[in-house]
Amino acid sequence: MLSTRALRAHLLETRLAGEVATTREQSLRSYRLFAAGDPRVTLGLDPEWAWAERDLIALMADKCGVSADPAQVTGPDVIDPELTLAGLDAFADRLGEAAGRRAPVLFGTGHPNRLLGFYADLADALSAAGCPVLTPAQGRCVDITTRFGVRTYNLVYVRRVALVREPGTREHGGNPGAHTHSPLPVRVALAGAAAARGPLPELVVGDHGWVCGAGQLGIDAIGLADVNDPALFVGEAEGRVSLAVPVDDAVRSDCYRPLTRYVLNRACLSQ
Repeated sequence: MLSTRALRAHLLETRLAGEVATTREQSLRSYRLFAAGDPRVTLGLDPEWAWAERDLIALMADKCGVSADPAQVTGPDVIDPELTLAGLDAFADRLGEAAGRRAPVLFGTGHPNRLLGFYADLADALSAAGCPVLTPAQGRCVDITTRFGVRTYNLVYVRRVALVREPGTREHGGNPGAHTHSPLPVRVALAGAAAARGPLPELVVGDHGWVCGAGQLGIDAIGLADVNDPALFVGEAEGRVSLAVPVDDAVRSDCYRPLTRYVLNRACLSQ
């Protein structure tokens, strides 16, 4: 079993936590856009409270460990590895609870080129424990607004993890699908599950719009979030996102394997 000390060292070495690749400038820009209600960073969350930039800086300092000083506007941003470890412990506990009651679970990611393996291994473990891992609305079209205008994608499942791809494309070059922050894919998936009169997820696991979109609809949702994704932490603070784990979400995919082992061991789901 991977020890907490070893995982902490891994987080720092790979820059999953500690000094991360996200810059302070990028984080502050996201906080300003969130405060202005920009849907590119609200990720499907409709905040109940008014969040000014200073409020978001204070929240992210508490949840992630970034600097609480609004005057610090340059340099690399940071994630406190102790907060990441605590988040992973809570994340594992939530998965263990779901496994214990064999709850239907839906996995989805807006970072398929980085996080697909992490979620897929969790999906395999929960399925082996008796949880239905749902794959509703396979192939359904999703129109997503991008910086290039509205583009149509298909909702697909790779190893039972939902993601979106441009029509006519297949996995290639190690990139299984498109990067997106949109909550529309999870809405399409949930609508598909309801229309099919099949089970609805009791837990959604993912990132970006998958977590915020599900949480906004009142579904238990947990996932990973970077320091420039304030929506998940706002959702957690307001009680609509069940758990957001602070971690860099864009390092090499193999760097997340120790996190998978740690979570599965703590959740008693190792195979």
